[in-house]
Amino acid sequence: MGDDASFSFHDRAPTQENFRGAVISGLGRDPKSLPCKFFYDARGSALFEKICELPEYYLTRTEIAILDRFAADIAARVGPHCRLIELGSGASHKVRILLEALDRPAFYVAVDISREQLRRSAARLAADCPKLKVVAVCADYTRPFELPPLPGPDGKRVGFFPGSTIGNFEPRQVVKFLGDWAALLGPGGEMLIGADLKKEPKILNAAYNDKAGMNAAFNLNVLVRINRELGADFDLDRFAHVAFYNEAQGRVELYVKSLAEQTVTVSGHQFRFGAGELIHTENSYKYAIDEFRALATEAGFEPVHSWTDRHQLFSVHYLRRS
Repeated sequence: MGDDASFSFHDRAPTQENFRGAVISGLGRDPKSLPCKFFYDARGSALFEKICELPEYYLTRTEIAILDRFAADIAARVGPHCRLIELGSGASHKVRILLEALDRPAFYVAVDISREQLRRSAARLAADCPKLKVVAVCADYTRPFELPPLPGPDGKRVGFFPGSTIGNFEPRQVVKFLGDWAALLGPGGEMLIGADLKKEPKILNAAYNDKAGMNAAFNLNVLVRINRELGADFDLDRFAHVAFYNEAQGRVELYVKSLAEQTVTVSGHQFRFGAGELIHTENSYKYAIDEFRALATEAGFEPVHSWTDRHQLFSVHYLRRS
């Protein structure tokens, strides 16, 4: 728990056994894969913050510009005394734009899998906003978990899911994920979700293959984490970052490629890699406005409104439980 009445911390993070089991299972498949949620250890979270500042990586600055421009409109739709629940809160930069615009929010709940970054960023926000009750929950928000009690004046629960992380789910998983959150938010619950728009492949390929190599470091860091936490012996010089836009599927695909025939040991399990063999680490789906609204409707939400930037790079969707 936290240090005072305005800030509390709840640790519901996956155990080390969950991480080990997912890695061993994923590397044992054909084709091999690793869950992208395990990117976000302390180093991975720091690398992602650097990616967000890259000139090629338009997503973060574009979404921030949308929130800046339309914060008053969003706040008017939310109304007073809301419980704002952010999924994948990271450094909690974007949510500050909303919190400044909202009418007397009753709670801000930050949910993230990266424990130390979550604790630091939520505590900093609580210190900066002494009148706001801040709750930090370290959890895998892609799986069911309990929210702590959020008492106070009447106000709706509003999920905030920025950053286009919804694109990491397969479309059928999007429907299930949103359906689960519709149930958790309850009657009158709403969601504000960032989703990347389809666009020219050259823009997307540049965003995930930056010249500074930050995306490569971020992708390969999952191997660094496996070495550190699971006693593995991945040689990072024998693996490479691969990312490209699959236009037919409407998604950017990320992989780690083995540069040679080799065998890697993880927690006593041996895994063989062929030269050029790929480990799939992430998909990032891009959606036209109508495509995303259709998925939200199927999940039990009514699409209320969508905002985009002037260049039609990114979208923010406002959904209401139907």
